[in-house]
Amino acid sequence: GSDYTTRTTDFHVGYEGGNETFDYYVQGGPAVVAEDGVDSETNISGKVGANVAATDKLGFYGEVSVLTDEDVDNSWSTKIGTKYKF
Repeated sequence: GSDYTTRTTDFHVGYEGGNETFDYYVQGGPAVVAEDGVDSETNISGKVGANVAATDKLGFYGEVSVLTDEDVDNSWSTKIGTKYKF
């Protein structure tokens, strides 16, 4: 849309591993947060996630992420979902 409020750009390094049915990753680093009309600030962010294959075409995933902030409490987020390959 045309009503810009904020954006966050992550500069992460990480590690991933797994096997045929289970994959995982961990990543972290600086995150530049730019709000409309305010100077940008650099915080720290990180993510941990995993994917589990139920079948050759169906999988489930989850992720937990955090973004630090000196002015307010840290921002935590989660994702869960499923993917189906056609």
